[in-house]
Amino acid sequence: MADSTTTLTFIVLLGLGTGRSDSFPGVVPKPSIWADPGPIVTEGSPVTIWCQGSLQASAYCLYKERGSEPWETRIPQNSSNKAGFLIEAMTPSHAGLYQCAYYSTGDILSERSDPLLLVVTGLGRAPALSAQPGPVVASGGNVSLSCSSGLTSGPFHLLKEGGTDPPGHMESEPMIHPWRRRTKAIFPLGPVSPSHGGTYRCYGSHSFNPNVWTQPSDPLHIEVTGVHREPALSAQPGALVLPGHSLTLKCHAEGGFDRFALTKDEGFTPPQRLDGQSSPDFPLGPVNRTHGGRYRCYTGHHLSSAWSAPSAPLDILVAGMYRKPSLSAQPGPSVPRGVNVTLQCGAEIWLDTFHLHREGSLDPPQHLSLQDTSAPSQATFTLSPVSSGHQGTYRCYGSNSTSPYLLSQPSDPLELVVSDYTVENLIRMGVAGLVLVVLGVLLFQARNDTRRIHDAARM
Repeated sequence: MADSTTTLTFIVLLGLGTGRSDSFPGVVPKPSIWADPGPIVTEGSPVTIWCQGSLQASAYCLYKERGSEPWETRIPQNSSNKAGFLIEAMTPSHAGLYQCAYYSTGDILSERSDPLLLVVTGLGRAPALSAQPGPVVASGGNVSLSCSSGLTSGPFHLLKEGGTDPPGHMESEPMIHPWRRRTKAIFPLGPVSPSHGGTYRCYGSHSFNPNVWTQPSDPLHIEVTGVHREPALSAQPGALVLPGHSLTLKCHAEGGFDRFALTKDEGFTPPQRLDGQSSPDFPLGPVNRTHGGRYRCYTGHHLSSAWSAPSAPLDILVAGMYRKPSLSAQPGPSVPRGVNVTLQCGAEIWLDTFHLHREGSLDPPQHLSLQDTSAPSQATFTLSPVSSGHQGTYRCYGSNSTSPYLLSQPSDPLELVVSDYTVENLIRMGVAGLVLVVLGVLLFQARNDTRRIHDAARM
């Protein structure tokens, strides 16, 4: 009997500790607490702390910093199950932890709610927020957000706009700076998923009052790529263009995408930002030397920071930067099918790369790099064995590896004609046969004419 009493007492105490009033009548459930519009409030702005309990609540009490006495008490209006505590203008003194409780039937005071941390921002200069290695990161990769300041000594705080997760907090550490003292905190993100994409801001604070934050940093947009299948990128009218001409890059993708982004490689620097537009067409022009470079495109969906994998790179070559080279063919511009043809592109000035392009071809120009750096320079392109597909008008260009996307003026055109011996031989044999037939007819007719003359003479 004693054992049964002990067990029952333990169960009742357990029910009281968890606030399960549905199983044990008379137990007052714990209220919930939240801030509207949110717990991070700019200095001078209003905020309301709401406490929700029961329709039987006669009064709501708000406690600050776990104090034993209520910071404020409210009577619910119109038989509501909640009460609001308005702070008309947020100040540093309002920052801190809040809890609430309520009096139920029989003046029974409920358990206190979970704590609510109220933060005030806008006091102090904003820190700087950056991403390493950059704000554009492939799905599954890693990125670190660095928040730094020269005016704060306490923790740094990272917040994602529109996110449901609470802010991240990280203790500051000193930076080695040649001019003045700075502190920073590193917030690692990864492995990155589409949910990590979005806009981030960070705040600084002081160690003596970590709930008083600085102004927010400038927004940092994290873009996640590789979530969707890569598109294809093409150039109209082509990837080789002269200054002053029009050029349009088109991003081809499967249906359902309504955002398109175009990036241009700048050396080894990754894309700094993927600015999307609703159209897959990116008009560039009139073209100048700055348009030369390596481009990629991405596709995505509206109001999302998740992007496709990048398209295959497309090199845009801008011609007209140097004097034109010369172009010649060996053994000549008119050759039979199946032989080897070499096209020689030469320049009087020093150029270390040459490009050969057939007009009308959608393929990128062939290119050859030279090891010999002396002038004049020359490159030999071999077409072996030639076929009717090699026939056409060719031009060549020169460039330097220091500016690989800036080409010389085009050479004079070279028309390559490929003859088909099989067809020609049939034609020749046909013509020869026809000639023999004609000669045979003429010979036969001449013999008949001679015979008639002899017959007439005898008569």
